[in-house]
Formats: sequence, C-alpha cells, structure tokens
Amino acid sequence: MLRPSMSQILKPGESYYEFVVAVARKAREIAAEAEEDGISLEEKPVAMAVDLFASGEVKLSDLDITTESAHTGGH
Repeated sequence: MLRPSMSQILKPGESYYEFVVAVARKAREIAAEAEEDGISLEEKPVAMAVDLFASGEVKLSDLDITTESAHTGGH
C-alpha cells in the first residue's frame, strides 16, 4: 500500500519532530494493547499509526507531546 508523505499528513506549522514522536507513541500504544489482548498484528504498529494520522482518526493536537520536549531542554 502506498503511504502518504509526511508533508501530506502534516498541517502548516506542525513539526516533523512532533509527528515522528507522536507516531512512535501511538505505535507503542497499539503494540501494547495488542500484546495485552493477545492479538497478533498483521501489520507493523508504526504503519498502523501512520495510517491513523493519515486518515485523520488521530491528530497531533490530540496528543500532548509538547510537555516531553519542554522537559528535555532544562536541567
């Protein structure tokens, strides 16, 4: 299946970095839920997460990823 590029998924002003972090988080969540439920995934969790963002089911604004990046900068 052809996947949309990041530029097709991201809205103007959204960060590529935040998108990658959000996809990784969603993929971990998908994998954890599948493991918890004893489900074998036919597709990779990252691909599933990208599809969710591409379809609009999940949006960057739905996830709180700004707090993580704020904590990594200060000591």
